[in-house]
Amino acid sequence: MDPKHLYLDLMKRCVTNMIYGRTEPKFDALKRANGWDWPVTAHTMIGMKRMDNIQACFERVIEDGVEGDLIETGVWRGGAVIFMRALLAAYGITNRRIWCADSFEGLPVPNPQKYPADSGDSHHTQEFLSVGLEEVKANFAAYGLLDDQVKFLEGWFEDTLPSAPISKLCICRLDGDMYGSTIVALESLYPKLSTGGFLIVDDWTLPGARKAVEDYRAKNGILDPILPIDRHSTYWRKS
Repeated sequence: MDPKHLYLDLMKRCVTNMIYGRTEPKFDALKRANGWDWPVTAHTMIGMKRMDNIQACFERVIEDGVEGDLIETGVWRGGAVIFMRALLAAYGITNRRIWCADSFEGLPVPNPQKYPADSGDSHHTQEFLSVGLEEVKANFAAYGLLDDQVKFLEGWFEDTLPSAPISKLCICRLDGDMYGSTIVALESLYPKLSTGGFLIVDDWTLPGARKAVEDYRAKNGILDPILPIDRHSTYWRKS
């Protein structure tokens, strides 16, 4: 393996804490690799397969010359966007940015009047999902990857994404869990996704997020095939 890919493999193992996971209580390597647990110390909970997907999508858009930045909506401790920044570093790319969109205070209280599919959603009660902006910045800095190519969009998606100063995207990774968070991200960002870019849905198995994706695709006549990443997540390439 060449040094570039050794570095990227190490980064994936670090942000998932596959390296020191055995020091965590009740660590299960299989669950961690597949993104089936909520880790105590790791900087991401998406597992190795979904990290591999980010890298595969990135390398394809670079190979094909697809223009645009990269974004994740719902970054938690920052592991996935930290890895996106590592990809730019590994490939020596200085003209693209990583956008980190999050409330940095957990998920919103459901608005069932506006988004009936979110009725009864309890994600907002999970304090574990609330990670502050300064902690995420510190995590970037711990890897030496906090610089002006990393941009933060702090606030609820409905307040930040429609007016975000983004012109083009090559990768848009959605991890908002709920219908409202997902539909707002799609409506705000999918028109900015370049042809040949990738839309990644982390929460395909969550009913609200899945319905938002299905509704948006139906409304906009999107027929690009949805491909599985693992048992939780999917993606497609914009044609």
